[in-house]
Amino acid sequence: MSAAGMAVICAALAAWVGLSPSAAADRLAGLAGTPRHSPGPALLRRVRALAAAVREKHRAVRLWRGAIIELCDGVAAELHAGRTPEAAFTAAAAVLPAEVSVPLLAERRRGGPAGPPDPGDIPAALERLSARPGAEGLRLLGACWRIGADSGATFATVIADLAAALRDEEAQRREVAAQLAGPRATARLLAGLPLLGLGMAAALGADPLAFLCGTLPGLICLTLGLGLDVLGLWWTNRLARSAEAMR
Repeated sequence: MSAAGMAVICAALAAWVGLSPSAAADRLAGLAGTPRHSPGPALLRRVRALAAAVREKHRAVRLWRGAIIELCDGVAAELHAGRTPEAAFTAAAAVLPAEVSVPLLAERRRGGPAGPPDPGDIPAALERLSARPGAEGLRLLGACWRIGADSGATFATVIADLAAALRDEEAQRREVAAQLAGPRATARLLAGLPLLGLGMAAALGADPLAFLCGTLPGLICLTLGLGLDVLGLWWTNRLARSAEAMR
C-alpha cells in the first residue's frame, strides 16, 4: 500500500472515531428505544473505494507510459516499411491495449473543438490526449509529427529516437522508485507503530481505547496523533513524488 493509501486510511479512522457514538450515548439510545447506527461500515467501504481508485490511477499511468513507447516503436517500424504517416499511426495504435487504442483512434477521428473532424490532424489529437496522466509523451510525439511528418525515412528515425528516449526515461523513473521503496516502507512502518503500541497496552491489561475514545483528553490526543500521522505520510509521499518527477 502506498503512502497516499495509508494517509486515506488514517484519515478515515480519525473520522470514524470522531463520529462513532460513545458507550453512554448507546445506552441512552437503548433506554429511549431509538437504535443508533455506526458509520463505521460505510466509512470502511469509502476507504476501500478510495484505495481502489488510487491503485487504478497508478495502473492507468503505467499503462499509458508503456503504450506510448510501443506506439512510437510501431510507428517507426511502419514508416520504415513504407507506409504513409497516417497509415503508420493507425496500424500502430490499433495493436495497443484497448484502454489506449480506443481513445487514440477516437480522438483522431473527432477533430478539433473549433472545427470539423480532420482525420489527418494527428498532432492536434496527440496534444489533446497528452493531458491524461501518464500520456505526457504524446506531446513530444505530436511535436515531432508536426515538424517531420513529410521527411520520410528521416521521420522514422526521429520517432525511433523518441521511443528510445522515452524508454530510458521510464527506466530511470523505475530506478528512482526502487531507491525510494526503502524510505517509503520506513514511513509506513513508523505510521503503524501507534497501532502496535495500542496492542501492547491492551495485552498488558490496559484499556487505551476507553481513554482515547471515551474521554475529552483522549479524543484530543487521538485526533492530534492521527493528524500528525497523516501529515507525516503526506509529506513523505510528497518528497518521494518530487524525487520521481522527471525534469
